[in-house]
Amino acid sequence: MDHQDEYYDNMITMLELIWGEGYMTPGGSDNVEKMFNGFETAGKRVLDIGSGLGGPAFEMANTFGADVVGIDLEAPLIKRATEAAIKMGLQDRCKFRTVKAGALDFPDQSFDIVATSGAITQVSDKANIFGECYRVLKPGGYLTCYDWTKSEKPLSEDMFYWFKMEGLTFALETLEEYKVHLKKIGYIEVTIKDASDWYRHQARREYELMKGRLYPRMVELLGQKDADHFVENWRAMLVVCENGEMRQGYCRGRRPLKD
Repeated sequence: MDHQDEYYDNMITMLELIWGEGYMTPGGSDNVEKMFNGFETAGKRVLDIGSGLGGPAFEMANTFGADVVGIDLEAPLIKRATEAAIKMGLQDRCKFRTVKAGALDFPDQSFDIVATSGAITQVSDKANIFGECYRVLKPGGYLTCYDWTKSEKPLSEDMFYWFKMEGLTFALETLEEYKVHLKKIGYIEVTIKDASDWYRHQARREYELMKGRLYPRMVELLGQKDADHFVENWRAMLVVCENGEMRQGYCRGRRPLKD
């Protein structure tokens, strides 16, 4: 089945307004730093899965000295990321391409690091994508992932309402299930870290901002209808973050030097 783009212009504008230019997931450059903490990155080749507008890839190149290939399902995002790379003079170090869902179109053992932020949450077959990440990693290479996950409880009506407000595909699993996938595939040094407390406070701050001093700017950029939609979207998200149902976290693993 052909991919249907889910990110429309006003949504992208809203995400950048809240999370920073070029970013479609929380945390901005600080989040990239958390994902790369402890890694040797200078001159390393990084695959950024779900690269979106390119913000994280530019941070990987500028601050961490990496060479990045960013991939995404949505061609308009790739177009904007490519244009931004040219504008910043990073076109030789940050290359972007549109891909189809499924197997990664790269040779075995072709990247030092695979990074992904907020993208695996939308992939239903997580074992397959983590397996593909393993395949394209060089021996000793790392997978590092920030993602939106869930608690062990069944999804509530509040969660389904938030999905409806988001208008995005979600295939949520628990952070522990991510860990099981990685270990079963063969990753070593597998770690997970729950970041739900951090984002719960962040989401509350974002919501208050959207209801308050940011609201006139939202109306100006998005129009009244979409501005009100996103305020309600954030309210719905805050409900599932504060009740512990929607969770955020980091996981990482390493491909052994010898399989």
